[in-house]
Amino acid sequence: MNTERDTAAAKETGSVVRRALVVAAIAFVFCFSLVPLYRIACEQIFGIKLGDGPVGEAKAGGFAVDTSRWVTVEFDAGVNSGLPWEFRPAVSQVKVHPGQPTDALYYARNTSVVPIVGQAVPSVAPSTASNYFNKTECFCFTEQRLEAGEERPMPVRFVVDPDLPAEVSTLTLSYTFYNNELATARIASEGVAHVTP
Repeated sequence: MNTERDTAAAKETGSVVRRALVVAAIAFVFCFSLVPLYRIACEQIFGIKLGDGPVGEAKAGGFAVDTSRWVTVEFDAGVNSGLPWEFRPAVSQVKVHPGQPTDALYYARNTSVVPIVGQAVPSVAPSTASNYFNKTECFCFTEQRLEAGEERPMPVRFVVDPDLPAEVSTLTLSYTFYNNELATARIASEGVAHVTP
């Protein structure tokens, strides 16, 4: 009698283990598929180039300026609700020739009474044009620390690739600043350490 119970219990345990292994395998595959899905969503749907570091000066300098065509670049600025900053572009738009290096300026101001580290996340619209918008210098490549009440200009240098599809005549460069909470907490703890005897 006990043998039948032991056999049934062993079968049930084996079944539970197999189910757990299947669930673990599915979870493992799902986790690895998130990275390419996230990349596709960001780059193709939202126009955010991941790993978007500076384009080499050699590449940007290799573009031929297309003086027969104008592209309007609009500037947009936003701040996440968790960041007590003001952030705005110096001008709302510029007209550029594709291949022409262009400088633009944003301004950020920390309206709080403590130092805060922010990080800007860029995006380009329409998303089909994001691969043709190249930043050679940008404040978005690094953390930005602003002291309490500090305002700072935030420059960006870009080049619109001359291979931009002809039907695209307007691009929007948008930045959203977020509070880099880990870096902000680190500087807050450093301040406490300096005050404590």
